[in-house]
Amino acid sequence: MKKTMIGLMKEAPVKGDYVLRTDLPVPEIGDDEVLIKVHCTAICGTDLHIMEWDSWSEKHVKAPLIPGHETAGDIVAVGKNVKDRKVGDRVSCESHIACGHCWFCQHDMAQICANMRLFGCNVDGAFAEYAKIDAASTFLLADDLSYEAACMFEPMGADIHGVEAAEVEGKVVLVSGCGPIGLTAVSGSKTLGAKMVIACDLFDDKLEIARQMGADYVFNSGKVDLPEEVRKLTGGMGADAAIDVTGAGPAIISSIRSVRPAGRVVGVGLPGKPVALDLANDLFYREVELTGISGRKIWQTWEDFAKVMSGPYYKLEQVMGGRYALKDFDKALADIRGGAPGKMLVYPNEADM
Repeated sequence: MKKTMIGLMKEAPVKGDYVLRTDLPVPEIGDDEVLIKVHCTAICGTDLHIMEWDSWSEKHVKAPLIPGHETAGDIVAVGKNVKDRKVGDRVSCESHIACGHCWFCQHDMAQICANMRLFGCNVDGAFAEYAKIDAASTFLLADDLSYEAACMFEPMGADIHGVEAAEVEGKVVLVSGCGPIGLTAVSGSKTLGAKMVIACDLFDDKLEIARQMGADYVFNSGKVDLPEEVRKLTGGMGADAAIDVTGAGPAIISSIRSVRPAGRVVGVGLPGKPVALDLANDLFYREVELTGISGRKIWQTWEDFAKVMSGPYYKLEQVMGGRYALKDFDKALADIRGGAPGKMLVYPNEADM
């Protein structure tokens, strides 16, 4: 085993891009941990937030840090207490590392563990050749699943959790935002039994992909009165449920106003700033339920996403973006900032690309 590795570092708790290092020590694992040789890691919006060092990062991120959490690779070492993982296992990782002991963990809500650690946020992550993590936070991969597809479990799982929270079976569902995660909400809603899926976005090309991934109706929400269009499709009632992936205040408000009385709105996207709501008129008097999700249900959401991925609506090629060597992270970042579609993947070993 080599002793040093390449990796990206967030070196200080201030605004600034990551720094490529070639002298990082390979992590030493604890008794309950595994060491993963990283095959590839996807770039998440959270990774961009960390570079910006916004208010969320100030609260949740501990620098210096190796970021990156949407990853897949091979186990190359196991701690002495690890019994259900072995060297050679192909795994992906759950980024919410739960304690397993608190009230929430004991009541099947490990995704909001009271003692949560966040892989790639307050413990070192996977923008590196090797990463360590609790064995209990790894997910075994089917033999026919690619590493690239496995990287999608963590980010797309958040949206499938949103679909689960919306209880979509038999319902009319509105999905706001048709980036990779929103597209997964569209296909997930159809796969898990939604009667009708309406998708909206500000870009027509994204709406066309939403149609391909199962949306029954699509609207450019910058060009129409979305609540009115939804009511037209539902006999004046409104959608039964709405899933907002954007985190944008206007989209959240529009989602609330697009559901029927006693409907449910699920927030998946994180607002970057406070959102002012008319609670009395939009929520209370209409008995609309507004809720949010945090990560994935462990492991129900992972299993549900496996169903979605193998179903008739999900198209992996529509959510995948470019592939880059880890040393070329700046190129990937420039493409993301330039509006390139899809989830970008970085590879510590260029031979794996």
